[in-house]
Amino acid sequence: MKGKVVVITGATSGIGQIAAERLAAMGARIVFVARDKVRAQATLERLRKQNSSVEHRAYYADLSRVPEMKRVAAEIAAAETRIDVLLNNAGAMFSQQHVTEDGLERTFALNHMSYFVVTQVLRERLLSTPDARIVNTSSNAHRGAHVDYNDLQMMHGYRMFKAYCLSKLYNILFTRELSRQLQGTGVTANCFHPGFVATRFGDDTSGAGGLLFRVIKHFAITPEKGAETPVFLASAEQAKGVTGEYFYKCAPTSPTKHAVDDAAARWLWAQSEKISQTVSHSA
Repeated sequence: MKGKVVVITGATSGIGQIAAERLAAMGARIVFVARDKVRAQATLERLRKQNSSVEHRAYYADLSRVPEMKRVAAEIAAAETRIDVLLNNAGAMFSQQHVTEDGLERTFALNHMSYFVVTQVLRERLLSTPDARIVNTSSNAHRGAHVDYNDLQMMHGYRMFKAYCLSKLYNILFTRELSRQLQGTGVTANCFHPGFVATRFGDDTSGAGGLLFRVIKHFAITPEKGAETPVFLASAEQAKGVTGEYFYKCAPTSPTKHAVDDAAARWLWAQSEKISQTVSHSA
């Protein structure tokens, strides 16, 4: 990874943090998007310990806001002459339904739209970088979801786990359509299930859901174990040229039939594009 630039969202904790540190140790320069400046500075210090020969950089944005997604991705695109890897990893689960200032359900906005918008804004940089790779964090939680064409964002009858499962299904469908569009360009796009990992994920969840998370985390794998697959997809020679796949434990595996529905993938892309274009550009 020496001389390569890796852009990561969700790099200040969990598998994103471990992946960033491992890729830095392999020689990469890490550019990451964070919301919390204290955690971002701590991450920068860890990255410098892994690799002090390059200048790692943090950008700040609220990735649940479309104008913020566009702004921060444009700043990165303007500053970087190449992007070898884009790792879309930002995500969360929310116990209560929240509609953002953009009029989007927050789980949908952060877990799906940030992937879509950031990737689109950085697309030209990726296309101009030989053998660039896009890696999207999904989850086997997608197995509990199917596309509801009448309620894309689960605005009606919101349930925390269902909203999260739906967003993870969208990650796979997005990856599938992105890979199709990138055929022949040399840029690959894959997604993965990290396993159930003991991270900060769910720490802010209240009520019964929060209690459940605290209990089952005792049975979860470590972030170090969960980071193995994204690091593999970002760096391994064996992953070169592989595209449109869903990985688990560094190997392709099969998602649900709903996740390989190409018509649904194209529909989701069109809806996401429409949302991205119509949401106000003002922060």
